[in-house]
Amino acid sequence: MSTALETLVFSTRDNFMSRQTDSSINFDAEAGYAIQALSTDYSIKIALNNKQSVIDAVTNVSAIGISLNPAKKQAYLVPRKNKICLDVSYMGLIDLAVATGSIKWAQAAVVYKNDTFELIELDKPPNHGFNPFGTDRGEIIGVYCVVKTADNEYLTHSMPISEVYAIRDRSESFKAGSMSPWKSDEWEMIKKTCVKQAYKYWPKTNDRLQNAIHYLNTDGDQGLPSVNNQAPTRNQNANKAEKVVDVEKLEALITNLELAAESGTVFFRKVWVELSESEKGVVGLS
Repeated sequence: MSTALETLVFSTRDNFMSRQTDSSINFDAEAGYAIQALSTDYSIKIALNNKQSVIDAVTNVSAIGISLNPAKKQAYLVPRKNKICLDVSYMGLIDLAVATGSIKWAQAAVVYKNDTFELIELDKPPNHGFNPFGTDRGEIIGVYCVVKTADNEYLTHSMPISEVYAIRDRSESFKAGSMSPWKSDEWEMIKKTCVKQAYKYWPKTNDRLQNAIHYLNTDGDQGLPSVNNQAPTRNQNANKAEKVVDVEKLEALITNLELAAESGTVFFRKVWVELSESEKGVVGLS
């Protein structure tokens, strides 16, 4: 084991303690799990070449309030794009929602062509029938997540696989190629995509789950990039007088478009068509 790696991980103690949101998350234990996760020569090299990414990843374990304990399968440290990233699993997201009182329990499942699936109502669990020991369930056609709220109500969110793949194709993680979890753990990433969409409709009782989603969409490279990072000052496709962009309006438009895109291409197109020409010009896409 690299002494330099151990020194680096344990140097995060003060940051870890200052950002702690769950007192049951123990630094010494998490530091041990982090060192174990980064024990390969490849991971050690990336960690030592990008020490800040290790500091940020370990600190976010504390800030989100999730564990790297491999037995829990909640979160992992993974090398990606020459940095060490904290990757929260779909089980980790569900555990966070339960721990914060947002829901009582949740289940996410992939649906195959040869399964039977019936979505009765959004506030009732679906009927999903399949042979768990079958070897030919066909191709994946969709995914769903069903939760039971604190009020004993059910919420069900389902997605056709085409919408999942549309989100996947726009994520920085997928663009990373062979190092992407979409390559190594597609089944889990499909369910995680559905959980990330479904959580928007769950009761909000704590910021920890939202922090985890935000991290995955930003530093974790599993969300959508900004529509346009540079705010234009004029509509480039029209000979109009130069005008100053309303920054708040621009940010609101970009946020709405990103949320629409996460809901799938069909919904995104609908939102885009409804924008005025001036609004399209503001985001620089007309």
